[in-house]
Amino acid sequence: MSDSFDYDVIIIGGGPGGSTVARYAAQNGANVLVLDGRDPIGSPLQCGELVPSNNEMRRLCPDVPDMDDLFQTPESAISRRSTIMHVVTPSGKSLKYKFEGLVLNRVKHDEALVDLAKKAGADYKVKSYVEKVEENTVYLRKGGKLTARVIVGAGGHADPIRRDYWDESSVNIPVKFMLVDGDFGDAVELHFGSMAPGGYAWMFPKANGANIGLGVQKSFAKKGMNLNRYTENFLSNYEGNISFKGAGALPMSGTIKKFVKGNYMLVGDSAGMVLPSNGAGITIAMVGGRIAGQVIAEHLEHGTPLTEYELRWNKQMGRVMRNSKRSFKVGSILFRLPDWFLNALFNRLTKGIIWRAVTCRRMFWIF
Repeated sequence: MSDSFDYDVIIIGGGPGGSTVARYAAQNGANVLVLDGRDPIGSPLQCGELVPSNNEMRRLCPDVPDMDDLFQTPESAISRRSTIMHVVTPSGKSLKYKFEGLVLNRVKHDEALVDLAKKAGADYKVKSYVEKVEENTVYLRKGGKLTARVIVGAGGHADPIRRDYWDESSVNIPVKFMLVDGDFGDAVELHFGSMAPGGYAWMFPKANGANIGLGVQKSFAKKGMNLNRYTENFLSNYEGNISFKGAGALPMSGTIKKFVKGNYMLVGDSAGMVLPSNGAGITIAMVGGRIAGQVIAEHLEHGTPLTEYELRWNKQMGRVMRNSKRSFKVGSILFRLPDWFLNALFNRLTKGIIWRAVTCRRMFWIF
């Protein structure tokens, strides 16, 4: 299908979104190349590593089909399974909810997604940073260029296609986290309040430790406080040796308006595919990646417009994303209020509303 081009599809970024695009495009006949500057892909770690189980995803995103085909997480990539989530107030009081979660070994998880894409026929080039993209040509930082009919930006919030061809801004929240050795129980924890203004802090237990971190909105931070100080203060609540320190950024304003411009497509963080009310991005990027990969294959074979990607995304994820954006906006107002107010607000009477917000449902439709 590639004719005068080197490839049918070039994907910039081999994370969960990019590798999922590659898998579904390749298994439907496309000639696919993934470019990534990392080696191995998935390192260094840049997130909290928590994803919902497949059953939980069916409850969270009921319009997404074939969850078990999409999410094939091997046991080797699962560090711990959890069945309960604690939403914790500034005073330390917990609201407890049933929640099926998988705390990953993120590097192994991303390597498994690469393997699935390669088995489907996709090619990968690691240690390959993209300088710029013009028309159908990708220019590499160390020299050389490659061409493709379709080019996908899956390189996160700093993706070169998003940077150069989209002018829509996103609220990017800086995050910092650490892997800490020890026994932290089975429950995953989300903490809200002044310890993580405008965002939240987390403790996700792993097999032999925990992933502990937080994200804040800089405009919400107290004078004289920065991300490092907030992280140090929160981490002081837990004991254990630190084995790894990481950082990153999450787009927390939800999806951008358009994912497609000409022969360019965005997926994952570059398209804002993170649920603002809970920070979920890995599985959401994979939902978008599958849709994009399928539409690309249909475009190459039958001429299906690439904008079909946006229509299918809205059908499968539009309602969930809208609810999540709404909850984030409400939370951004509430989290400017004093801790004593949040302590009073998080109670048995509001427990259901809070959970509906976290799980991206309409907050005040209680039954």
